[in-house]
Amino acid sequence: MNADRYSRTVAWLKVVLPLAALALLSTLFLLSRVIDPTEAIPFADNEVQDRLLNQQVSGPYYSGTSADGDKIAFIADKVTSPNGFAGASRAEDVFVKIDLVGGGTVNVTSDRASVSIAEDLANLTGNVVITTSQGYVVTSQELIARVTVLNLRSPGTVFADTPAGDLVAGTMQLSKQETDGPAQLVFTNGVKLIYDPKKVED
Repeated sequence: MNADRYSRTVAWLKVVLPLAALALLSTLFLLSRVIDPTEAIPFADNEVQDRLLNQQVSGPYYSGTSADGDKIAFIADKVTSPNGFAGASRAEDVFVKIDLVGGGTVNVTSDRASVSIAEDLANLTGNVVITTSQGYVVTSQELIARVTVLNLRSPGTVFADTPAGDLVAGTMQLSKQETDGPAQLVFTNGVKLIYDPKKVED
């Protein structure tokens, strides 16, 4: 009796299990036809194309020493090199720190930057802020900088909070007159200074 029941059970399972497996496979097949494979791609078409055409690095950090011995550190939210190798690199949310060989520091921030090593040139634009350890805070919309030496120049109007008061000038340049000399911050082209004796006393 038990042997007959066992035989019937085995025979029944031989039929039911293959049918169940076939049902599961057909269900998976139907579900797979509903899924849109593009939903698994985390980027839009134009973003994919942009990444293919441009090499992008997120959160880059570069550091080096200028020809004068000043230490320069460059940090950005991301840097993109057009066509993978040609043209100037584009950076966003830029922070540059310069440790002067003669003492003191210069920090620069900007919204964007275009850097060309071949031309030894960097063009920082958008909310450019220069802060020095001597107490100067200079703001402008554009800053042109050399890459290999300390030479920062703002071709447009600058506004500065200085140890002597508030200052407005048509142009500004931070550079060295001599290789081993101190860095000099020079304001030109219609300089206006609102003298604040309280700052001088402090």
